[in-house]
Amino acid sequence: MIDLRLLREDPDRVRASQRARGEDVALVDSLLSADERRRSSGVRFDELRAEQKQLGKLIPKAGADEKAELLKRAEQLKADVKAADAERDAADAETHRLLLRLGNLVHPDVPVGGEEDFVTLETHGAIRDFGAEGFEPRDHLELGQLLGAIDVERGAKVSGSRFYFLTGVGALLELALVNAAMAQATAAGFTPMLTPALVRPQSMAGTGFLGQAAQDVYHLDKDDLYLVGTSEVALAAYHMDEILDADKLPLRYAGFSPCFRREAGSHGKDTRGIFRVHQFDKVEMFSYVDPADSQAEHERLLAWEKQWLSSLELPFRVIDVASGDLGSSAARKFDCEAWIPTQGKYRELTSTSDCTEFQSRRLSIRVRDGKQVKPLATLNGTLCAVPRTIVAILENHQLADGSVRVPEVLRPYLGGREVLEPVAR
Repeated sequence: MIDLRLLREDPDRVRASQRARGEDVALVDSLLSADERRRSSGVRFDELRAEQKQLGKLIPKAGADEKAELLKRAEQLKADVKAADAERDAADAETHRLLLRLGNLVHPDVPVGGEEDFVTLETHGAIRDFGAEGFEPRDHLELGQLLGAIDVERGAKVSGSRFYFLTGVGALLELALVNAAMAQATAAGFTPMLTPALVRPQSMAGTGFLGQAAQDVYHLDKDDLYLVGTSEVALAAYHMDEILDADKLPLRYAGFSPCFRREAGSHGKDTRGIFRVHQFDKVEMFSYVDPADSQAEHERLLAWEKQWLSSLELPFRVIDVASGDLGSSAARKFDCEAWIPTQGKYRELTSTSDCTEFQSRRLSIRVRDGKQVKPLATLNGTLCAVPRTIVAILENHQLADGSVRVPEVLRPYLGGREVLEPVAR
């Protein structure tokens, strides 16, 4: 959530942010009104309680006639205090409810618009000309079937559409990717973490995934637990309700977990293969930093993502995501999109978001710097979303006979294997 003081002091900035997101601008005025009621009812309650305490001191000293009047006033005050207390609680609850609906403040450099209004910041790697090489590229599913690596038919039989098995070298390729990604993260100073896949509602809400993203989340009604769509949720809630020491920052974690997404609203999109699925594994970077360092940390997370994709020898571009496509928690987001040959376009592989103080305020995570205690900043960045990375590797590194060249960075984790060979020609 944002700072209420900032809302009071500069409501136009908050309105502009809501407008850029394509969200309800009137929410700002509703929140300002609720906050005013909260503060005025709090003042009213304090005044009545002070009068009640003062009256309590006068009654024992009063004469009979005066005492009767004071006791009458005390009864009225008791009712007034109770009513003021209820009004204060109601106004406080309304303020909190509205505040949770408000997205993070959009960074001023973010391009304004919807999903297609991003700005391309840089492009890396050369796109292969398969025509010049004399063959038509196969898509990842055909390659995966040739390699004995992907089985979507049995995935659908066992679990339904958008589920899959990774088999043989497919399973080994996932393990190689996860180990190589964790090795890079550990070398960069991240603490490796294996995180829970089920979290409590306060963890999910605190990271901002029960707002506009709620329709994409799996909920276990009987246990009131949520399946995470990213280990960002568990990593953000890891220090919930804690005060951290400033000299311990930055704290950097690399979390590995299964991820679950309902993919609501994606009917008919990416139905072939394993590009868009309901369950996948991911290595996620997460940082806790001083708010003054969040933009610099955002650039560092992006640099680690670029290092990873470059090590996989993939052609990719970096985009500055437009305001309407940020998600509620991010003030700014960079995506790295890899070239997918058979689709003839770039597709998202990694994403990194600067969430500033938005999540830490919701999760009550603060930092102590001397005598000052304040919210800190949180940032997240995908290092390796496994299925999409496998898609990009198979398609970009395929050879004419259906085999696939293994990027050098993965070879130590695949027993030195340089090429993945078809199981049947």
